[in-house]
Amino acid sequence: MADEDQVEESAAEVAVEAAPSSRRKIFMIAGAVVLALMVGALGWFVFLRSHDETQHADAAAAKVVPPVFLDVPDILVNLASNPGERIQYLKVKAVLELKEAPLVDKVKPSMPRVTDLFQTYLRELRANDLNGSVGLFRMKEELTKRVNVAIAPERVNAVLFKEVVIQ
Repeated sequence: MADEDQVEESAAEVAVEAAPSSRRKIFMIAGAVVLALMVGALGWFVFLRSHDETQHADAAAAKVVPPVFLDVPDILVNLASNPGERIQYLKVKAVLELKEAPLVDKVKPSMPRVTDLFQTYLRELRANDLNGSVGLFRMKEELTKRVNVAIAPERVNAVLFKEVVIQ
């Protein structure tokens, strides 16, 4: 019986030792499969997907229409100042950037309104408001907003400055 006990004990030890080995193999195989899937997905993403995006970008580039520019009449205003200060003037030459040529005919009838909005906004500015590129950027953004309100439902891409002089 002692021999049978020893055989049973050795069989149990072999079974205990075999279990972690088989689990380890299963985890290694599963890890290899997951790694292969990730490499395959990365390859598809890098090589095949970028090719599709290139085709879409080429198609979009073929449809790009250059913008159209519409001159705004020159504007000369006196800037707001405190009593007793020297009066300063602001001269602005601007252009409206439109998406396409048919918008020019729709925007031209609204030019008196656009000019009026430019005048009323610019007269409220002080010389300090226009210091540096930040001041000009703020003025450009504010004028673009006001023009878009004036010509709604049409839209301009931007108000571009040809000349800005403070005197």
